[in-house]
Amino acid sequence: MSNLHTLAFEIGTEEIPAFDLHRATQQLEKLVPEALDRVRIPHGDVAVYTTPRRLIMIVSDVADETAALEEVFRGPSSKIAFDADGNPTKAATGFARGKGVEVGALERREEGGVEYVFATRSIAARDVAELLPGVLEGVIAGISWPKSCRWGTTSEYFSRPVRWLVALLDERVIPVRFAGLEAGNLTRGHRFLAPGPHEVPTAADLLGVVEAAHVVTSEQAREAVIRAGVAEAERRTGARAKLPEKTLLEVVNLCEQPTVLVGSFDEEFLRVPEEIIVDAMLMHQRYFPLYDADGKLTNNFIVVTNGDPAHADTIIDGNERVVRARLSDAKFFYEEDLKHPLEAYVDRLDEVVFQETLGTMKAKADRIVALAKHLAADAQLDAADAADAERAAYLAKADLVTNAVVEFTSVQGVMGSYYAAACGENDQVARAIADHYRPRFSGDEPPASDVGRIVAMADKLDTVCGLFAAGQAPTGSSDPFALRRSAIGIVAMLEAGLPVSLSAAIDAALGTYENAGIDYDRDAVRAEVADFFVTRTKVMLRDGGCAPDAVEAVLATGVEEPAQIIARTRALEAARVDDPDTFADLATAYARANNLRDASLGAEVDETLAADAERALLAAADEAAARVGEALGSDDYAAALSALAALRAPIDAFFEDVLIMDEDRALRENRLRLLNRFVAAFAHVADFGKMAKGQK
Repeated sequence: MSNLHTLAFEIGTEEIPAFDLHRATQQLEKLVPEALDRVRIPHGDVAVYTTPRRLIMIVSDVADETAALEEVFRGPSSKIAFDADGNPTKAATGFARGKGVEVGALERREEGGVEYVFATRSIAARDVAELLPGVLEGVIAGISWPKSCRWGTTSEYFSRPVRWLVALLDERVIPVRFAGLEAGNLTRGHRFLAPGPHEVPTAADLLGVVEAAHVVTSEQAREAVIRAGVAEAERRTGARAKLPEKTLLEVVNLCEQPTVLVGSFDEEFLRVPEEIIVDAMLMHQRYFPLYDADGKLTNNFIVVTNGDPAHADTIIDGNERVVRARLSDAKFFYEEDLKHPLEAYVDRLDEVVFQETLGTMKAKADRIVALAKHLAADAQLDAADAADAERAAYLAKADLVTNAVVEFTSVQGVMGSYYAAACGENDQVARAIADHYRPRFSGDEPPASDVGRIVAMADKLDTVCGLFAAGQAPTGSSDPFALRRSAIGIVAMLEAGLPVSLSAAIDAALGTYENAGIDYDRDAVRAEVADFFVTRTKVMLRDGGCAPDAVEAVLATGVEEPAQIIARTRALEAARVDDPDTFADLATAYARANNLRDASLGAEVDETLAADAERALLAAADEAAARVGEALGSDDYAAALSALAALRAPIDAFFEDVLIMDEDRALRENRLRLLNRFVAAFAHVADFGKMAKGQK
């Protein structure tokens, strides 16, 4: 039996960007075992460890040799492989060549009563140590990076310059070569605390040597160290830290031995809006702010450092200097901005281009105002709320040219709300300005008020319609303007109860571009935008667990309003879950009636020709149609489905008692008209035939 060994491979680099490192870690967990399996190297578990300066792979139970392999391939039948004289044809020679054997080595065997030719290819066992250099070099090349670089005089590419390689099979060095380097048994430690080089006696020692050199080798372990340090900082300060997931992941992958320290800044800066302070610390410096028991921002913050803990005071002082400078800028910008009312910045939006074809941000602001007026009227807002919506729409983009937002871009909208309140705008206007970028992503909370939702929808819909008109619609792989996110936000607001018609709003938005002289095909763009929203709604429903056949059944009625599509689909799903037998029978009956009916005959039934079962179905269909109409008028889709469910008994009796395709033409056509009448009751609710096809 072969001996089993440990394989260790380390790629040492300059500091790799944090998110690129995270993605590389995920890639290597699949890439390494696949590379070994591809050349049939027997192995055990593969463990991946990464830090900003290294990618480490440890493979257990690696065999000395690959297993010998005998592969048998069936080729063409003997009749095709050989001519009448027994000579091999092109089919036989091509098959043999493709399998790497001589044509004379082909064997004839019978299988299933037919004689075929077979090729047997033997692959001898190979020394794993001889295969590993090629495998590991392939792993290096196989990592996909968003951006790569070259360095020195080498032609190879990697995320950052590669500085050392370690490749060991137990104590044996594997001669992996890359970018002018050859692997050895020397690794490096923490850049400042134990730079090295450090000798690695065997593959099993690699992690221990690296960790002894002040390196925490995995994302999970570094996160645990940081969380423990934050908990201790919270205990000492009596405050609570917020650790946004994305920022925490970045910080985890910026250091090899994280140390958590607490700094502070002058309390006078707390007079600056909290969002600017948090942006300056969290987004720009990757510091974590601390909050008191009431949730108010304190003048303390957490910094995670990769430096020498022995010099903590110096590190804290340096970071406090950085924060002081950033917050001094923020305070200055904020105070300068307050010297002018928010309205004074609106005309300066002409200095900012929204999109080359669609004009400036000032032109966009004017369109948002016009669209907000339409939406407020459609939602039947009272005069005060309608005026607030128009005012908020007018001011919503003004803060884009303020000093604070130019410097701290993530606080756009929020700063506008502060400036609006400071110059006397009412609370609803200020809040709508802050909220108009929401919902920013799937699951984000929509604006709190109808005024805020109207401004948010006007902004997002203007962007969607404008970019479709400009030929900048998203493709399967590209959505640079985040139009899908905008559409999801609009659908979420409509689902939350914003009482407006999307179809009418699309027409109004496209009208603002026509009025501005933008040249585009109105009908084509209108159809594209409507379909775009229907598609987003379908995706949201399916992601939310609704069956595809229920979605398609509702869409088959031609409904385009997302709120209606969502409500009808969910009602349909609920009905199927609550009474699956009745629902399945009704869907089957609908499909049967729909397949037999003849729409060209109309739906006027002659009752004098009808039997009892026909008259019962006619009465039931008319009653159901009336109840459905009333239910749809009040958006009560559950009631509409309940009305249709009452048709089960009469349609079952009809099919049991009546011969539809009677030889008497008058009877036959009268019964087909009755089926038309029956199907018509369903027309505005759902195409049950599509759900019948989905039944198993």
